Amino acid sequence: MAAEGWIWRWGWGRRCPGRPGLPGPGPGPTTLLFVLLLGAVAADITDGNSEHLKREHSLIKPYQGVGSSSMPLWDFQGSTMLTSQYVRLTPDERSKEGSIWNHQPCFLKDWEMHVHFKVHGTGKKNLHGDGIALWYTRDRLVPGPVFGSKDNFHGLAIFLDTYPNDETTERVFPYISVMVNNGSLSYDHSKDGRWTELAGCTADFRNRDHDTFLAVRYSRGRLTVMTDLEDKNEWKNCIDITGVRLPTGYYFGASAGTGDLSDNHDIISMKLFQLMVEHTPDEENIDWTKIEPSVNFLKSPKGLAEVHKLPLLVTNPWQHHPSHLFPCQQAGDSSPHPGRATR
Repeated sequence: MAAEGWIWRWGWGRRCPGRPGLPGPGPGPTTLLFVLLLGAVAADITDGNSEHLKREHSLIKPYQGVGSSSMPLWDFQGSTMLTSQYVRLTPDERSKEGSIWNHQPCFLKDWEMHVHFKVHGTGKKNLHGDGIALWYTRDRLVPGPVFGSKDNFHGLAIFLDTYPNDETTERVFPYISVMVNNGSLSYDHSKDGRWTELAGCTADFRNRDHDTFLAVRYSRGRLTVMTDLEDKNEWKNCIDITGVRLPTGYYFGASAGTGDLSDNHDIISMKLFQLMVEHTPDEENIDWTKIEPSVNFLKSPKGLAEVHKLPLLVTNPWQHHPSHLFPCQQAGDSSPHPGRATR
């Protein structure tokens, strides 16, 4: 399909009339510290139609291929329980861990994942935990201490954290954050991943009496996370950062864990869409399977060295050199999107 031209605007990149697609949130106030004007971006953004849906990387009811030897699209482990209506990663019980992972590596350079999920339980305020992690990583089905999966991972993680372990935090929970790792970083639960967070936002997704959704888009180094939690049929900007480099050939997955506190952590669907994006000849000649997960910030805030003590390899733009992560938090914004994907 021929690519269409899109122009990203500051704030929300609203969907052009007559053209299907998710609205693309542009850089927020914090992002302006280090993002250069992007200009025109050629893309044919998915509206959720089946022509863009990659079924081999999607988890859709009635969950055909889950745990099946005849069609092994998804594998699960731990406390994960499969039902006709949802995949429960953990029940509302203490000390449970579960995960589900796509069996096939993804070789798309540009993609968008829509996740229909539900976190619910009997625990009152701050008496529930711990949350869900969404993954795009090199390794799969490796249990560990980070929301039921391994630490020091290679790839991308989006954490939907419901419990504040750090009593001094100014964050309001539940809280969504993003982390990119080349294996050198460890997720610090005692600080709720503060030292390795790229960006994050508060998101009230627990115990809602309606459907809750999250969308993750990765295209040409730009990572965007959006939520639909208010039952208003519109996406709200949560995270929008550039300079992110992820290889192809990694696996999508989801995991969850409970400790002394617990919740039901359910995945209803995970739908992956291919984004039709034009790349330069130089980009097309790169072996994307050999790229190291990395982040390149165009401008760093003052005092960065004091904030972060953990190194992460970054690119500038294709050369690797040592640098640091830094945290930023963006205020949410919302925009109607009548062309939202069919679920």
